[in-house]
Amino acid sequence: MTTTAFAFILGAYLIGSLSFAVIVTRFMGMADPRTYGSKNPGATNVLRSGKKLAAVLTLLGDGLKGWLAVFLVARFGPDYGLNQQHVAFAGLAVLFGHMWPLFFGFKGGKGVATAVGVLLAFNPWLALAALATWLFMAFVVKISSLSAVIACLTVPVYAYFIVGTQSIFFGTSIIIALLVVQRHKSNLINLLSGTEDKIGKPDEQQKP
Repeated sequence: MTTTAFAFILGAYLIGSLSFAVIVTRFMGMADPRTYGSKNPGATNVLRSGKKLAAVLTLLGDGLKGWLAVFLVARFGPDYGLNQQHVAFAGLAVLFGHMWPLFFGFKGGKGVATAVGVLLAFNPWLALAALATWLFMAFVVKISSLSAVIACLTVPVYAYFIVGTQSIFFGTSIIIALLVVQRHKSNLINLLSGTEDKIGKPDEQQKP
């Protein structure tokens, strides 16, 4: 890997390391989302605070950074000899940054919003298919983690038809899906035990 390619991918990781759940809640004078609920720095846990605006800003920020990191490599990378393989690496790097952020002690979120942002940069139809699946499942089961896991498991299927198996984005989509599902391991255990919270359920410690 060239120095330029490494710099782009490192930049993607650093962008991913910006945890918007922590940044937004600090800016709004709220409790750190890592101290209540699931203790996950993500939009769903921020929503447990009862602050919908903070949750929306977290969701948008985490999604935007996933898209931006990949877009920058896709847009400017070819000028430095980079190709689609490097674009795919940037997608994984920004997701790794979100999950293991340098700026927040390597303790990050589960990557759903960031993964959607990455998929959006890969192929808008792929992201829309994944998002539609999550929204449908969230409406039906009203459990964010289960909706995310099911949406992730369908991503490789969508990628098969949308980008094809010859595209590097097909294999990358499989890796992204596996990473996000693995990050939901504790949620899957809670689902099996019947203790997983539903979307929007407030945290008891956040009640006045």
